[in-house]
Amino acid sequence: MTLTDLRDGFRDEDQRKCVQAVVHNRLADDRKPQECRYLMRFWWQLCMPYKEVSLEELRLNVGRQKLDALIRLISAIRSSHDEIDAWLASAEKTFPVIEDCGFNLNRDG
Repeated sequence: MTLTDLRDGFRDEDQRKCVQAVVHNRLADDRKPQECRYLMRFWWQLCMPYKEVSLEELRLNVGRQKLDALIRLISAIRSSHDEIDAWLASAEKTFPVIEDCGFNLNRDG
């Protein structure tokens, strides 16, 4: 299943940016570099028409809880804007904001 259609499923730019913020701030943990790399590729996929990442690559590199959340998001994007809003609310409750360790290391150093 290709993910190149995802950018077309949002109500507007604001909704897409909110989803990207959740992926960036709540899923992509730089303490897990391999997983983070693929989550950030997915972050880009949300606004790009070409292939950044495949579902198979996500399955191989992203932990079960986050992968399940991404699969629900993909389904929501392909279903309705209201389902995307529901996904956002659920993800914000499920995943706390991640402190960016690399940023803090550079800031403190």
